[in-house]
Amino acid sequence: MNAINKAIWLPLLATGLAGLQPVLAQQPAKPAPKTELTGANPGLSLNPDTAVTSFHDVTIKGQKVPYKAVAGTQPVWDQDGKVMAGLFYTYYERTDVKDRASRPLVISFNGGPGTPSVWMQIAYTGPRLLNIDDEGYPVQPYGIHENPQSILDIADIVYIDPANTGFSRINKDAPRDKFFGVNADIKYLAEWINTFVSRHNRWASPKYLIGESYGTTRVSGLALELQNAQWMYLNGVILVSPTDLGISRNGPVDAALSLPYYAATAWYHKALTADLQQKDLTTMLPEVEHFTIHELIPAISQGGFLDEQKRKEIASRMARYSGLSEKVILQHNLNIPPDFFWKELLRDRGYTVGRLDSRYLGQDKEDAGNNPDYNAELTSWLHAFTPAINIYLREELKFPTDLKYMMFGPVHPWDRNGDRTGENLRQAMAANPYLNVMIQSGYYDGACDYFNAKYSMWQLDPGRKLKNRLSWKGYRSGHMMYLRKDDLTTGNDDIRDFIKKSLPKAGQPAKY
Repeated sequence: MNAINKAIWLPLLATGLAGLQPVLAQQPAKPAPKTELTGANPGLSLNPDTAVTSFHDVTIKGQKVPYKAVAGTQPVWDQDGKVMAGLFYTYYERTDVKDRASRPLVISFNGGPGTPSVWMQIAYTGPRLLNIDDEGYPVQPYGIHENPQSILDIADIVYIDPANTGFSRINKDAPRDKFFGVNADIKYLAEWINTFVSRHNRWASPKYLIGESYGTTRVSGLALELQNAQWMYLNGVILVSPTDLGISRNGPVDAALSLPYYAATAWYHKALTADLQQKDLTTMLPEVEHFTIHELIPAISQGGFLDEQKRKEIASRMARYSGLSEKVILQHNLNIPPDFFWKELLRDRGYTVGRLDSRYLGQDKEDAGNNPDYNAELTSWLHAFTPAINIYLREELKFPTDLKYMMFGPVHPWDRNGDRTGENLRQAMAANPYLNVMIQSGYYDGACDYFNAKYSMWQLDPGRKLKNRLSWKGYRSGHMMYLRKDDLTTGNDDIRDFIKKSLPKAGQPAKY
């Protein structure tokens, strides 16, 4: 199983401002009975159809932006109109905009599957930012402050927590196969989005999907499902740290594509030879990428029949680029598992490196072994995010509930059959000339690594017809690249530019 597939299976993945006193208004959109819920606290109940609205402002890029925040739930119904679940969402709408028809709407998901939208909501695109240091590490006191880089200046945003994540819950008697699988997830969320867009009068607005990690699988499938089943056409899809999107990369390709990520990580930890180390990261990586495509994949393809001298030459080059020894590379037959790399790279220094962000260091009980004891970066993130989101939703947005906010929810087993989400996205682009796609990757992400993301982008366009609507951006951080202050700014600026460039001119038809 490659690193990207592991990222899907493993769960992935802020202080109220003293002068802010939101005006609250209860807005039940459609009366619904309370329902018995599954999850961590099955005795608790949640009104699946309610909302609390508050009014705020934030200064973005030096401009004061007033907005309303709606924290609420909206039902998922079955074919007979029975409520099967209540999904929690937070909707931010700029209030000084008169022309809502031309105002973009961004629909945001995170991944796992099994995680809510907390990560991007209070650390990337939303108007509030959790308290962390400039590199993304936890600080105390926990809480939140203004996000001066938020995209709320140019787009309204709704953050959606899928079933059994955050405050969202399915009913006790709801069939799990309606929610927990690649295609089931896409189907019910498309219906939910249709209802949300109708309730909030956003049919005229340009629409964008953004997903992170497994959320990229979700939004890639949604692009076609919204188009085919809801007749809702998008202007853009943003893939943050994308999974493999159901695109096959078995055998030698799977074995080779991680090397550029290994090189980036080794460069960061100063584990490369002096000549490579003195180069800038983005100057050094193209050399590794070229070697990976033109030499490493062909070499691994020959297996045990590769000429012995050539085998040693390839191992020597891999050692040069990865920071590992030629000996261990040969012992692994030129195929270094990611788990082993995270354990081995800094073994002599007494550290492991993080899976989702290799800048983070861990310490194991023993230096021996083939994989780290724990994910150093994920522990760090939970340390910062969990108190921040509970403080924010309960104290600032005043959403009343005793439910546990589930950072990782009970959504397994997850049905992965029929994952064609990359092909779904390609079909949606082919049928909709307005639809553009941008990919964002962190160089130090070992779960959904940047070179695999590039590979997916290449495979999305085998016919060379979509190249002008596909783009990739790299950042000097990991899976959640926005946790690094510099990349928070650059990443949001890239999203802002992507939205502006993908908005057609008035009267410009969607045609080839």
